[in-house]
Amino acid sequence: MPVRVVHLTKPPQRIAIIKPSALGDIAHSLPVLTALRRRFPDANISWIINRGYAPILEGHPDLNEIIPFDRASLRKSFLKGGVEFGRFLHRLRKQQFDLVIDLQGLLRTGLMTLATGAAIRIGLSSAREGSMLAYTHRIDDRADVRHAVDRYWRVIEALGDAPPIKTFHVPVQEAARTWAGAALQHLPRPWIAVGVGSRWLTKRWPPEHFAALVGRAQAEFGGSAIFVGTPEEADLAERAASLTTGPALQLTGKTTLPQLVAVLNAADVMIANDTGPLHLAVALGRPVVAPYTCTLIEKTGPYHQESRAVATSIWCRGSYLKTCQRMECMADLTPPRLWPPLEMILRTWQQTQHAA
Repeated sequence: MPVRVVHLTKPPQRIAIIKPSALGDIAHSLPVLTALRRRFPDANISWIINRGYAPILEGHPDLNEIIPFDRASLRKSFLKGGVEFGRFLHRLRKQQFDLVIDLQGLLRTGLMTLATGAAIRIGLSSAREGSMLAYTHRIDDRADVRHAVDRYWRVIEALGDAPPIKTFHVPVQEAARTWAGAALQHLPRPWIAVGVGSRWLTKRWPPEHFAALVGRAQAEFGGSAIFVGTPEEADLAERAASLTTGPALQLTGKTTLPQLVAVLNAADVMIANDTGPLHLAVALGRPVVAPYTCTLIEKTGPYHQESRAVATSIWCRGSYLKTCQRMECMADLTPPRLWPPLEMILRTWQQTQHAA
């Protein structure tokens, strides 16, 4: 049965957080790391993360070690992939962790958790693929908990002495900050970061909608559109940028992860789908505006900025389908519906600039 309290006989000396992916989920998990550091100031804390996302944690003041996991190794032949994964599990065993927290809750991370041999192995009751069999403690994250951030936070509550405030800290590397400053310095403000893409087709608000919303913002407030995202999203960003008549900078697929962090940290507002860059911007404390179609704001909306996310009103909203033949939500969720929160953010920015 799930538990609400984890009783520790002594403070753990070596702690591991297992949250390999994805970018948005990692951002949602950041308060857990800072709370663990405050709860156990002398512990050595490690984070097991997919190698591609590891730079997001580099330089985090609450983290002692990043343990990168090469997920690509599993895509090799069954034999080679199995050997590589076995070596990784052996490495985890040698770390001698005494407290391990699996926030991913899948078969792969369950095996990682079990392989550590830690005396205390914590997971969430929503874990899947049999991973919960690896845990000594399953934390109830279903009852009266909706948002992903609050679900992960249940672990901290179970450990006791939970801080009253969840703290998000995203390291901004100095070299990346300098790079972003040089890239943006000649663009007129406000700087509007735009994330057009998404892996899910059902999350992809049309590029034409993004262009229309950005165009209205530039017509009333000026500023520049800064397009960001993965290389796979470059075509979508190019289409949106081609329909934007104001100043624009195309950085989609052209930044490293630390550079993306630095650009978002400098942005005055971000408009994006329910994707990693959106939640990264939220973790950085930037105001955001977001269209929500197949996912629910109460589950994965911009944390503490839920009023700035706008959901479709059609019958199948929040279906969590990755593909759809109808896509009625895209026609329903028009740019004018996202204008009020964006206008409010830009109006506040404008007043702040004039006051300064």
